[in-house]
Amino acid sequence: MKQTGIENWRKSSFTAVNLTRDVYRRGIGPVVVIVHEIPGITPAVEKFASDVVDAGFTVVMPNLVGTPGKVASGSYMASSMLKVCVSREFTNMALDKTSPIIAWLRALARSLHMEVGGKGVGAIGMCFSGGFALAMMVDDIMIAPVLSQPSMPFSIGKDRSRDLNLSPEDAIVVRQRAQDGCQVLGLRFDKDKLVGDRFAALQDLLGDAFIAIELPSQNPKDHSVLTEQRDEPSVARVIDFLRSKLG
Repeated sequence: MKQTGIENWRKSSFTAVNLTRDVYRRGIGPVVVIVHEIPGITPAVEKFASDVVDAGFTVVMPNLVGTPGKVASGSYMASSMLKVCVSREFTNMALDKTSPIIAWLRALARSLHMEVGGKGVGAIGMCFSGGFALAMMVDDIMIAPVLSQPSMPFSIGKDRSRDLNLSPEDAIVVRQRAQDGCQVLGLRFDKDKLVGDRFAALQDLLGDAFIAIELPSQNPKDHSVLTEQRDEPSVARVIDFLRSKLG
């Protein structure tokens, strides 16, 4: 019987760049870092992560905000959004800037890769963390980046709606890695305003290395492709992508 629930994950902590965060880990095989969306590691996020574990991967979920295992609700979403907005770890409004939390995530990925080995690691970001896997491409061990409904910095105005949460220096490295063959998988509902024009910006930056999955929105609130409004073919597509890149 499949195990679900955050209590089935091994909790520890990881410290780097003067920052300590709890992490939750399960599985064996190549490493995949799954970064939760707002409001946190909900049961829907954990269910998706468990599916990745069952597909043959070591999955690590950092806890960046919220209470792991808590069900999403309106008030919970609002409180987590406020924490993201005021935290210096996340770049919410500034243009052309990589969020400070990325340095910690990159260090986490390097540590895991040194321990587990393999061809490289994968990362999946969602919503406010949707672009994090892109910035993690600065390290050449990141060979399977997945961006699900990337939504930060918040899409207020035309410029922010296209911003990829990357500094100019990191964008140069990411572009070169794409030219060298590192593909990026992106997923979104086509009427999701939170994503803004980022898929067009990703196409401009990555060219043919960007694989865009755009689903028809059935509801104006459709947003979380892999979790709350889970699309099963998209979940399968992500797992196939991870398998093809990580082996």
